[in-house]
Amino acid sequence: MEKIIIEGGKALKGTVRISGAKNAALPIIASCMLTGGRHRLHNIPRLRDIKTMKSIMSKLGVSFREDHGILEVNSDNLTSCETPYDLVKTMRASILLLGPLLARYGKARISLPGGCAIGARPVNFHLKALADMGVDMSLEQGYINASVDRLTGANIFFDLPTVTGTENIMMAAVTAHGKTVLKNAAKEPEILDLANMLRKMGADIKGDGTDTIIIHGTKRLNPAEHSVIPDRIEAGTFMIASAMTGGDIHIEGCRPEHLSAAIKKLRSTGTFVEVNGNGLHVKGTDIIESSDIKTMPFPGFPTDLQAQFMALMCIAKGWSMIREGIFENRFIHVSELRRMGAEIEINGNQALIKGRDRLLPAPVMATDLRASASLILAGLVAEGGRTEVHRIYHLDRGYEAIEKKFRNLGAAIWREKE
Repeated sequence: MEKIIIEGGKALKGTVRISGAKNAALPIIASCMLTGGRHRLHNIPRLRDIKTMKSIMSKLGVSFREDHGILEVNSDNLTSCETPYDLVKTMRASILLLGPLLARYGKARISLPGGCAIGARPVNFHLKALADMGVDMSLEQGYINASVDRLTGANIFFDLPTVTGTENIMMAAVTAHGKTVLKNAAKEPEILDLANMLRKMGADIKGDGTDTIIIHGTKRLNPAEHSVIPDRIEAGTFMIASAMTGGDIHIEGCRPEHLSAAIKKLRSTGTFVEVNGNGLHVKGTDIIESSDIKTMPFPGFPTDLQAQFMALMCIAKGWSMIREGIFENRFIHVSELRRMGAEIEINGNQALIKGRDRLLPAPVMATDLRASASLILAGLVAEGGRTEVHRIYHLDRGYEAIEKKFRNLGAAIWREKE
């Protein structure tokens, strides 16, 4: 077990390069199971969740080789259609293997993902859509048993936009017989990235990026080469870090068009944000103005930046309100921020924050991935001692070498054994 130590009070300065997006890489790696051959993937981040996905797929017979930053995925010799619980329980995204297995082999036995610290993420949307496509399913001892002779295209309506649900059904539909129409589909950039990968494999997909995606099934797919998009949440985290510390940083290798809502909100706090092609220049201000947010599906303000923005509002001028519109239990980082002197009141899915001049160093405990990031940011501005962030295995699920990147920007931050 490790922890991160931070001595706050230093303004961040310099340049940081953004890694590949975890939430794009996971479904793209899963999509390699749709057909045999050797796929070549670029810009795959080195993260715990990526390692877990590779471990699960290795149990199914997929082999991996890394060479000069390229991940080669060989899915020629699948030996199993069952994902083991001991690996699936650590990562909910493993449900993304259900669609590819059914598309290629017509059967799958997938361990039902467990609970999530930030709220329920039911897979019923996935299962209902697959049933509409002709899949027979049963639940037995915590496993989804699914089988179908051949998937059939269908008109599918999601009651709520679901990113993993949209991705799973897209992968299932690319070789289904006939046409599949997904209504109220998710519009996140990660959906478009998966669609681009599938098109390179020979899939016929239109409408990605809108709420209606149309897929015409094809009989044959081919292995493909693809580069994963940059991680918009990592980029947003560094933007907020610069704003909090009064920093002056350049963020390279990102997609500003994926960050429109975050850019708009940061500018409303007085933060200088300039777009330069595939980069951003973010400069903090002496007085941070308060600003309200409500998290929403893309292109709204992302729920995965809510905790980080809350940390910013803890040192803003005046009062601010944060409304969580995606998950029902995504304020569990609040108790840890309070340990650092933050003044936050919770009422249902709303958090009322009174900004302070400063936060105080304290030992804190990460409870989920994005909560971990908010505590790191709070530690960067907490002066007068050391902030210790414990249980950072959450952090390693979604941020590649985050302490090294902050250290390169001038932060006093390092990792130690517990």
